[in-house]
Order: sequence, then structure tokens, then C-alpha cells
Amino acid sequence: MLKVIGGFFLGLIVLGVLAYSYAGSLMFREVESPFGVEETIARIQQNIQNTGNGWALSGLRNPGKAVEADGGNTLPVMMIEACSTKYSGPILKDDSVRFLSILMPCKISVYKKNDGKTYIGMMNAGLMGKMFGPMVGETMGHVAADQAKFIQFDPSKPAPAMIKGVPGAAAGGAGASAAGGC
Repeated sequence: MLKVIGGFFLGLIVLGVLAYSYAGSLMFREVESPFGVEETIARIQQNIQNTGNGWALSGLRNPGKAVEADGGNTLPVMMIEACSTKYSGPILKDDSVRFLSILMPCKISVYKKNDGKTYIGMMNAGLMGKMFGPMVGETMGHVAADQAKFIQFDPSKPAPAMIKGVPGAAAGGAGASAAGGC
């Protein structure tokens, strides 16, 4: 009996170590881009606008600016923000899951690493959604399918221009447009 109990607890410890080791790579995805930072951003922005399902751009931020303002230096890092009212609406209307508004808008990070390559980082929306019940799971499954479309690039097509401000926002791009700001 002692061997069974000991084996059970050893199994729990091994499971805990594995979960700790792999949780980050399950919750987030990183994909290498075949393009530079600005072209990757421009292509993702265009894909977001072309995906349908209510998606609209709501911002483009440079989190490295704060580091630079503090005297530091970083490789390029940009955050593309987009939202779909088709998907955010049901979540924002439900008191039991409204706290998930912290995940809105959908963010996609485009950055350069020390290896000189450009990468795309994003949350694994499908997996994350499953943790919050069937309605959120189904909704986030749709978000995940659309996110996959955001990062599909056709290299035979010319690169679009990068949108630096927020489409439809007041001058300066500080706010979000009525259509795209979640």
C-alpha cells in the first residue's frame, strides 16, 4: 500500500514538473517570420483587415519606447492590437466571464531577436479559452482560427504599407476607433 501511495505522489510531482516546464510554450506561440519587422507588421495588419468576422485594428504600440526613455536599449518590439466585436461582445455581456476583458484587444507581438530574425508572438487563444467553459472555449476557438489567418503570408504579393496610427482614431492615434476599439 505504501508503494501505491508513494507512486501516486511521485506521479503528481513529475506531472507538476512537466506542467511547469511546458506551460509557457502551450499558452503562447512563437513563429518565425520570413520578413523583417515592419513588413511582418504590415502583412499582419492587412490580414486582420481582410479576415472579416468583425476584426478591426485598434492599435500599434512600441513597448520598447519606455525602456529607451529610461536610458535602455532594446531590439525592435511592436504590439499589434486588434479586436472583433463579434467575439468580444458575448464575453463582455456575461458577468461570469467579463474579467476576461483583460485579454482584449487581441495582441500580436512582432519582434527581432539577437539571431537577427523576426518573430511573431501570440497567445494560444484556443487553449486559453478552454479553461473558461464552453461559451468562452467556443468563442476563443474562433479567435484562434482567425489568428492563424493573421500570420499566413503570401510572399508573391507585394508588401502593403504599415499602418502606424489607429485607423479611424483622432489625430495622434491615441484612441481606438468606434469599430475597432474593444
